[in-house]
Amino acid sequence: MSETDVAVVGGGPAGLSAALFAAKNGLDTITFDTDETWMHKAHLFNYLGIESEDGSAFMDDAREQVAEFGVDRRQGTQVTGVAENGDGFTVSTDDGDHEASYVVLATGAKRDLAEDLGCEFTDEDVVDVDVTMETTVENAYATGAMVRAEEWQAVISAGDGAAAALNVLTKEKGEHFHDFDTPADAE
Repeated sequence: MSETDVAVVGGGPAGLSAALFAAKNGLDTITFDTDETWMHKAHLFNYLGIESEDGSAFMDDAREQVAEFGVDRRQGTQVTGVAENGDGFTVSTDDGDHEASYVVLATGAKRDLAEDLGCEFTDEDVVDVDVTMETTVENAYATGAMVRAEEWQAVISAGDGAAAALNVLTKEKGEHFHDFDTPADAE
Protein backbone atom coordinates (compact mmCIF):
# COMPACT_ATOMS: atom_id res chain seq x y z
CA MET A 1 0.00 0.00 0.00
CA SER A 2 1.39 3.40 -0.94
CA GLU A 3 0.75 6.65 0.93
CA THR A 4 0.62 10.06 -0.68
CA ASP A 5 -0.65 13.58 -0.06
CA VAL A 6 -2.86 13.88 -3.15
CA ALA A 7 -4.39 11.14 -5.28
CA VAL A 8 -5.78 12.26 -8.64
CA VAL A 9 -8.18 9.95 -10.44
CA GLY A 10 -8.12 10.84 -14.12
CA GLY A 11 -5.42 12.00 -16.48
CA GLY A 12 -7.10 14.57 -18.71
CA PRO A 13 -6.61 18.34 -18.45
CA ALA A 14 -8.34 18.63 -15.04
CA GLY A 15 -6.47 15.77 -13.42
CA LEU A 16 -3.08 16.65 -14.80
CA SER A 17 -3.54 20.32 -13.91
CA ALA A 18 -4.36 19.37 -10.31
CA ALA A 19 -1.36 17.03 -10.22
CA LEU A 20 0.95 19.70 -11.66
CA PHE A 21 0.01 22.38 -9.13
CA ALA A 22 0.17 19.96 -6.18
CA ALA A 23 3.51 18.36 -7.07
CA LYS A 24 5.13 21.61 -8.20
CA ASN A 25 4.46 22.98 -4.73
CA GLY A 26 5.85 20.09 -2.72
CA LEU A 27 2.97 17.66 -2.24
CA ASP A 28 3.48 13.96 -2.99
CA THR A 29 1.07 13.33 -5.83
CA ILE A 30 -0.09 10.24 -7.68
CA THR A 31 -2.33 10.09 -10.74
CA PHE A 32 -4.30 7.18 -12.11
CA ASP A 33 -4.94 7.47 -15.83
CA THR A 34 -6.70 4.99 -18.11
CA ASP A 35 -6.13 7.32 -21.08
CA GLU A 36 -9.83 7.59 -21.94
CA THR A 37 -9.73 11.39 -22.15
CA TRP A 38 -11.87 13.11 -24.74
CA MET A 39 -8.75 15.05 -25.70
CA HIS A 40 -7.83 12.27 -28.13
CA LYS A 41 -10.85 13.37 -30.20
CA ALA A 42 -9.99 17.08 -29.96
CA HIS A 43 -7.92 19.65 -31.76
CA LEU A 44 -7.14 22.79 -29.79
CA PHE A 45 -7.81 26.14 -31.40
CA ASN A 46 -9.60 27.60 -28.36
CA TYR A 47 -7.04 27.00 -25.58
CA LEU A 48 -5.42 30.30 -24.64
CA GLY A 49 -1.76 30.35 -25.64
CA ILE A 50 -2.06 27.46 -28.09
CA GLU A 51 -2.71 28.45 -31.68
CA SER A 52 -3.28 24.91 -32.94
CA GLU A 53 -2.43 21.55 -31.40
CA ASP A 54 -3.74 18.02 -31.72
CA GLY A 55 -5.40 16.85 -28.50
CA SER A 56 -3.23 13.74 -28.20
CA ALA A 57 -0.07 15.84 -28.65
CA PHE A 58 -1.35 18.19 -25.95
CA MET A 59 -1.81 15.21 -23.62
CA ASP A 60 1.73 13.99 -24.32
CA ASP A 61 3.09 17.45 -23.45
CA ALA A 62 0.97 17.64 -20.28
CA ARG A 63 2.08 14.19 -19.11
CA GLU A 64 5.71 15.07 -19.68
CA GLN A 65 5.29 18.30 -17.74
CA VAL A 66 3.75 16.65 -14.65
CA ALA A 67 6.39 13.90 -14.75
CA GLU A 68 9.09 16.58 -14.64
CA PHE A 69 7.62 17.77 -11.33
CA GLY A 70 7.73 14.28 -9.86
CA VAL A 71 4.12 13.15 -10.15
CA ASP A 72 3.84 9.38 -9.73
CA ARG A 73 1.89 8.63 -12.92
CA ARG A 74 0.10 5.29 -12.99
CA GLN A 75 -0.73 5.10 -16.68
CA GLY A 76 -3.25 2.37 -17.46
CA THR A 77 -4.21 1.82 -13.82
CA GLN A 78 -7.98 1.53 -13.30
CA VAL A 79 -9.42 2.93 -10.06
CA THR A 80 -12.13 0.61 -8.78
CA GLY A 81 -13.18 2.57 -5.70
CA VAL A 82 -12.54 5.57 -3.45
CA ALA A 83 -13.56 5.52 0.21
CA GLU A 84 -13.00 7.64 3.30
CA ASN A 85 -10.77 5.90 5.82
CA GLY A 86 -10.77 8.24 8.83
CA ASP A 87 -7.50 10.03 8.02
CA GLY A 88 -8.19 10.61 4.35
CA PHE A 89 -9.02 8.27 1.54
CA THR A 90 -8.29 4.80 0.25
CA VAL A 91 -8.07 4.64 -3.52
CA SER A 92 -8.51 1.06 -4.68
CA THR A 93 -7.01 0.08 -8.01
CA ASP A 94 -6.41 -3.03 -10.01
CA ASP A 95 -2.86 -3.06 -8.59
CA GLY A 96 -3.70 -2.49 -4.90
CA ASP A 97 -4.78 0.20 -2.46
CA HIS A 98 -3.31 3.68 -2.08
CA GLU A 99 -3.83 6.01 0.90
CA ALA A 100 -4.13 9.76 0.36
CA SER A 101 -4.96 12.79 2.46
CA TYR A 102 -6.83 14.39 -0.45
CA VAL A 103 -8.50 13.03 -3.55
CA VAL A 104 -9.24 14.84 -6.81
CA LEU A 105 -11.79 13.16 -9.05
CA ALA A 106 -11.27 14.04 -12.70
CA THR A 107 -13.09 11.28 -14.54
CA GLY A 108 -15.05 13.34 -17.05
CA ALA A 109 -18.76 12.59 -17.17
CA LYS A 110 -18.22 9.32 -15.25
CA ARG A 111 -19.53 10.24 -11.80
CA ASP A 112 -19.84 6.80 -10.19
CA LEU A 113 -16.77 7.21 -7.92
CA ALA A 114 -18.20 10.48 -6.56
CA GLU A 115 -21.55 8.82 -5.97
CA ASP A 116 -19.94 5.83 -4.21
CA LEU A 117 -17.91 8.24 -2.03
CA GLY A 118 -21.14 9.90 -0.90
CA CYS A 119 -20.72 13.25 -2.65
CA GLU A 120 -23.94 15.18 -3.08
CA PHE A 121 -25.28 15.92 -6.56
CA THR A 122 -27.15 18.96 -7.88
CA ASP A 123 -30.60 18.97 -9.52
CA GLU A 124 -28.74 18.80 -12.87
CA ASP A 125 -27.24 15.46 -11.73
CA VAL A 126 -23.66 16.74 -11.57
CA VAL A 127 -21.36 16.61 -8.54
CA ASP A 128 -22.06 19.49 -6.14
CA VAL A 129 -18.88 21.51 -5.53
CA ASP A 130 -17.99 24.93 -4.20
CA VAL A 131 -15.81 27.49 -6.02
CA THR A 132 -12.65 25.59 -4.94
CA MET A 133 -14.03 22.38 -6.49
CA GLU A 134 -14.40 20.75 -3.07
CA THR A 135 -17.34 18.36 -2.84
CA THR A 136 -19.63 17.87 0.12
CA VAL A 137 -17.12 15.25 1.31
CA GLU A 138 -14.31 17.15 3.05
CA ASN A 139 -10.96 17.01 1.20
CA ALA A 140 -12.54 15.36 -1.85
CA TYR A 141 -12.64 17.42 -5.03
CA ALA A 142 -14.45 16.95 -8.35
CA THR A 143 -13.54 18.71 -11.59
CA GLY A 144 -14.37 19.21 -15.24
CA ALA A 145 -17.34 17.44 -16.76
CA MET A 146 -18.15 15.83 -13.39
CA VAL A 147 -19.40 19.22 -12.14
CA ARG A 148 -20.81 20.76 -15.32
CA ALA A 149 -23.88 19.79 -17.27
CA GLU A 150 -22.62 21.13 -20.60
CA GLU A 151 -19.54 23.39 -20.45
CA TRP A 152 -16.93 20.76 -21.25
CA GLN A 153 -13.80 22.51 -22.44
CA ALA A 154 -10.15 21.59 -21.82
CA VAL A 155 -9.27 25.07 -20.56
CA ILE A 156 -12.18 25.09 -18.09
CA SER A 157 -11.26 21.62 -16.85
CA ALA A 158 -7.61 22.62 -16.40
CA GLY A 159 -8.78 25.61 -14.36
CA ASP A 160 -10.94 23.35 -12.20
CA GLY A 161 -7.94 21.13 -11.51
CA ALA A 162 -5.80 24.14 -10.61
CA ALA A 163 -8.51 25.47 -8.26
CA ALA A 164 -8.70 22.11 -6.47
CA ALA A 165 -4.94 21.88 -6.03
CA LEU A 166 -4.63 25.48 -4.83
CA ASN A 167 -7.31 24.80 -2.22
CA VAL A 168 -5.44 21.70 -1.05
CA LEU A 169 -2.25 23.78 -0.85
CA THR A 170 -4.09 26.50 1.10
CA LYS A 171 -5.25 23.87 3.61
CA GLU A 172 -1.76 22.36 3.86
CA LYS A 173 0.05 25.71 4.25
CA GLY A 174 -2.53 27.18 6.63
CA GLU A 175 -2.91 30.38 4.59
CA HIS A 176 -4.15 31.38 1.14
CA PHE A 177 -1.72 29.92 -1.36
CA HIS A 178 -0.95 31.41 -4.76
CA ASP A 179 1.22 29.71 -7.35
CA PHE A 180 2.69 32.67 -9.19
CA ASP A 181 6.09 32.34 -10.84
CA THR A 182 8.28 35.18 -12.10
CA PRO A 183 10.94 35.20 -14.82
CA ALA A 184 13.59 34.88 -12.09
CA ASP A 185 12.08 31.48 -11.15
CA ALA A 186 12.99 30.15 -14.59
CA GLU A 187 16.69 30.92 -14.17
